[in-house]
Amino acid sequence: MTEVTIYHNPACGTSRNVLGLIRNSGVEPRIIEYLRTPPTRDELAALIARMGVPVRAVLREKGTPYAELGLGDPGQSDDALLDAMMAHPILINRPIVVTPLGVRLCRPSEMVLDILPDPPRGAFAKEDGAPVLDAAGRRADGASS
Repeated sequence: MTEVTIYHNPACGTSRNVLGLIRNSGVEPRIIEYLRTPPTRDELAALIARMGVPVRAVLREKGTPYAELGLGDPGQSDDALLDAMMAHPILINRPIVVTPLGVRLCRPSEMVLDILPDPPRGAFAKEDGAPVLDAAGRRADGASS
């Protein structure tokens, strides 16, 4: 079976939708509830490097101590941002998904489709009812999956 890992927050609708899309492909992922079991600093830095994005791109602002910690200051170094995420895991944006095809911050949730090694198996709609996949497992917006 294909190995897929999701850094998940069960309280987050986007994270739940991504988990549902992974399961729709027939894979039961390894679920890491990162607020309970955060990645180590080295693991987080490696995930960000594999995503090929700046550290700042993985920071979550809403519902976090982002403003109070002054993390919007462009002078904050990557090391300082990583330290903040280690001290306050809620600052790590989610969900981050790891598959053999890559690592991605899956916001919006449909982004996970680009790194799933196994094709979707059928229809899927987000929790709000918005269709993502049709009955044949094709993207509901008509784009190829």
